[in-house]
Amino acid sequence: MATSTMGAAAADLEARQLLILRRVEDLELAAQQHRLGALSLSDAEAEVEAGDTEERLSALLAARGVHDFAFRRVPADYYDRPLEERRDLLAADSVAQLCKSIVMVNTKAAADVVDCSNPKNSKYYVVIVQYMARLNAENIKNFLYTLNESQIPKKRFNSKIVFSVLKILQSQTIHLQADVCTIKHC
Repeated sequence: MATSTMGAAAADLEARQLLILRRVEDLELAAQQHRLGALSLSDAEAEVEAGDTEERLSALLAARGVHDFAFRRVPADYYDRPLEERRDLLAADSVAQLCKSIVMVNTKAAADVVDCSNPKNSKYYVVIVQYMARLNAENIKNFLYTLNESQIPKKRFNSKIVFSVLKILQSQTIHLQADVCTIKHC
C-alpha cells in the first residue's frame, strides 16, 4: 500500500514539475516576444528608419571611396521567391551575383573576446557568400589567421553559423529585412 501511495505521489510531483516547466517556457517566450516587440516598427516608422539607414550607409560607403552602389526595396515575401525572381527584383545580371550574409560565431575565441570591438579578433563575424557557392569554414579560419598577422593561433578560430538567432527569429511574428547584395564585377 505504501508503494502505491509513493507511486501516486511521485506521479503527482512529476505532473506538477511539468506544469511548472511549461509555465517557465511560456514566460520565457513572452519575455522574448516583449523584447523583440520593442524592435518592431510600424510602416511609417519603417520608412523613416529605412531612409535613415540608407543615408548612414551611403555616407559610410562614400567615406570609404565606394561611389557605385544602389539600394533596392524588396517585397516582404522576397525570401519565399525563386532565385530568378530575386535576381530580377535586384536588377542583377545573373543568379550567380546574388549573395547572402551569414552571422558566424567564433566558438574558440579567448574568454576576453566577447563582442565585436576588435574587428580582427571578434566573437562574431558576418560573412558574405554567393548563393551558388559553399561556405568554407577552413577559408574563414585561414583568413582570420592572416588578418591577425599569424599572432593568434589557428586553434583560436572556429566559426559556426549562429542558428540560435535564426531559431528565435523564426518563432516570432515580426519581419526583419536581411541584407542582400549583388556582386556586379566579380
